[in-house]
Amino acid sequence: MKAWILRSFKKGIITSKFPKGKNESASPWSTLPIYTKGRQDPYCPVDAIAEGRVDANRCISCGLCYPEYEPSTDIHGSVSSVSVKALKKSIRLYQIDVGTCGACNVEIMTIASPQYDIARLGISFTNTPRQADALLVSGILTENMREPLKRAYEAMAEPRIVFAVGACAISGSLLGKAVSEALRVDVTVPGCPPDPFTIIDAVQKARGFK
Repeated sequence: MKAWILRSFKKGIITSKFPKGKNESASPWSTLPIYTKGRQDPYCPVDAIAEGRVDANRCISCGLCYPEYEPSTDIHGSVSSVSVKALKKSIRLYQIDVGTCGACNVEIMTIASPQYDIARLGISFTNTPRQADALLVSGILTENMREPLKRAYEAMAEPRIVFAVGACAISGSLLGKAVSEALRVDVTVPGCPPDPFTIIDAVQKARGFK
C-alpha cells in the first residue's frame, strides 16, 4: 500500500489535458471532419464530398480522397441541439450498439479510462437505461436492434438526450440506415470513429458547458 502511494506521488497527474482546439496526438485517419486542399472533388464511396466540401457526418475516413483532402484534428465537430443545464453537476450515459464494426464502441469505452478520466467531469456510465440521462447510440440502424433501441429510450426518464456517435449512426454511411429513422437525435458526433475528446466535447455541449 505504501509503495503504491509513493509511486502515485512520483508519477503525478497523468490524465490527458483537454485540447483547446485540436488533438495533435490523434491518429491521422481515425478521427473527425476533414478539410479541403484540392480544387476538384475526388471519388468518395459514401458521397461525403460535394462542391469542395466534406460532410463529416458521412465521412468514413477511408483515405481515398487523399491528398486532395486530409484529416483535421479539430475536436469540436459535434453539433448539439440541446443544452440541459440541470445535468451540469453529473450525467449518466448508457451506450447501445445497434450495428457497429466495433471501432466506435472502443472510443466510447476509452473515455472512461484513466487517460481521459470522465469522472472528474461528473460523467459516468450506467448499465441500465432506467438510470441514464443520455443514450449513446453507435452503428447503423439494423432491423433486429430497432425494437431494443426504442425500449432503451422509453425506459429512460426525462431529459432523454440521444447521441448519434459516428458516421454510421448519424447518416447510415455506406452500409445502412441512420439512427434518426427510429429516434430523435439531439447530438451528432462525427468521425469514423470519433476521437474520445470529440465524444467528451459533445457530452459537455449537451450539458450546457459550451
